[in-house]
Amino acid sequence: MGLFDFFSKKKDEKKLQQGLEKTKDSVFKKISRAVVGKSKVDDDFLDELEEILISSDVGVDTTIKIIERIEKRVAKDKYLNAEELNQILEEEITALLEENEESSPKEILENQKVKPYVIMVVGVNGVGKTTTIGKLAHLFKQAGKKVYIGAADTFRAAAIDQLAVWADRAGVPIIKQQMGADPAAVAFDTLNSAVKNDADIVLVDTAGRLHNKVNLMNELSKIRRVMSKVIPEAPHEVLLVLDASTGQNAFEQAKQFTKATEVTSLAITKLDGTAKGGVVIGISDQFKIPVKYIGVGEGIEDLQIFDKKAFVKALFEK
Repeated sequence: MGLFDFFSKKKDEKKLQQGLEKTKDSVFKKISRAVVGKSKVDDDFLDELEEILISSDVGVDTTIKIIERIEKRVAKDKYLNAEELNQILEEEITALLEENEESSPKEILENQKVKPYVIMVVGVNGVGKTTTIGKLAHLFKQAGKKVYIGAADTFRAAAIDQLAVWADRAGVPIIKQQMGADPAAVAFDTLNSAVKNDADIVLVDTAGRLHNKVNLMNELSKIRRVMSKVIPEAPHEVLLVLDASTGQNAFEQAKQFTKATEVTSLAITKLDGTAKGGVVIGISDQFKIPVKYIGVGEGIEDLQIFDKKAFVKALFEK
């Protein structure tokens, strides 16, 4: 690791810690208080821990898995104090997350085999989908990639305008039409332009409405079909953007979108503004869809590649 990489990593770690501060204060300080004065893990403590994890939006099923892991571990390792229990919790949550095999975005950044690599971005309005696309464009461009954005959310004029602002910030071209245009036509034009101009990455925005699931499913299917006429395998990735601050509602959105289209990766935003950061653990575990990116701030550089170990470490760090 070079000197620049070292300082860049340290900067990301600090930003991650700051972004998770509310979750840490709300949840993991409660755990610390719960273990004070205890010399063993008893039923009362496990009940309290279960309540804390569920209240942090880790989710019931994932919480039960964590509790079972801790029961097995302390029976074997003979838990003695608060520091040891925190270490056990950190290790078991990390191990739980690492059971899900997944590819890292670094493979696209460092060893891109498909060109252009097409990412279709989905998610309801208000979750930070547009800003995530802008931040992704910046992330890829900083890695030396040639990026194109397609504004295929033609349902709202504001979505097109906002995406254009983010494309300008990131310094990447955007393909757009007027509000009400056929989203699939915009996606088609975007991929054609990307191919002609030798782009590396294409990010295609889509409409963020869930009130009529059948229409959403039909629209997303049509966009996929039309894109495949330009690039047979496209989209190579369907990225669902979720807002951490909505807690359990993020689980529901994930369920709805995985029914509407084949979601292959997740970005979880707004972690810096919520105490519900536990939702990242639950969603990663329950849906078996890789969380690839997390948003820890409003700036263009505040979208991070999700590192499970770093995430859990930041939650437990004193």
